[in-house]
Amino acid sequence: MLTPVAILPVAAPWLDLVGLSVFAASGALAAAKRGQTMVTLTFFALVTGVGGGTVRDLLIDAPVFWVHDARAAAVCLGVAIVIWITPVRWWRDAALDWFDAVGLAAYAVYGAGKALKYGVPPIPAAVMGVVTACVGGIIRDVLAGEPSILMRPELYVTAAALASALHVAMVTMGVPPAMSAAVATLAGFTLRGAAIHWHLGLPAYRGLR
Repeated sequence: MLTPVAILPVAAPWLDLVGLSVFAASGALAAAKRGQTMVTLTFFALVTGVGGGTVRDLLIDAPVFWVHDARAAAVCLGVAIVIWITPVRWWRDAALDWFDAVGLAAYAVYGAGKALKYGVPPIPAAVMGVVTACVGGIIRDVLAGEPSILMRPELYVTAAALASALHVAMVTMGVPPAMSAAVATLAGFTLRGAAIHWHLGLPAYRGLR
């Protein structure tokens, strides 16, 4: 079993809460826009918010975070309640995309930092950051019957990979984790923001033409 490395503190806990709340909101909104019940909103908020972190913790042999920290489930429940009592027209898709960009970058950095803390080597740790940031959204899309983010050309997973890899690289080079987390989060958010603003995407496979 991997154990936490005492000399390598995980990225700031606020990154976890930012990512958790944003992804919980996206999950609850996916249910709200389909006219679902409060129970369904809460379920979507929870599985979207904690999905990536749960898979990460299972893979790095860490205690599943939301099982041992009541704040995670409480945040998801709180977000679901807020969305339930407000009109869906308040939650514009464009605004949610920008909030999601913040959560994506923050969660990628936090996930990579936690993996490093548990002694995971740099490259797998960077992958754990991507898993943390993206798996919840994949689960949300599957449950909602939407095309998965993995099947879209837009720069989404790429932005998470940039934030995660940059954080791992900087920490490995001796940069203080707090500074590295801030820089990597900003980089991931900037790339995702550019993709939203200019509709940037990766080229599709052309071998079938």
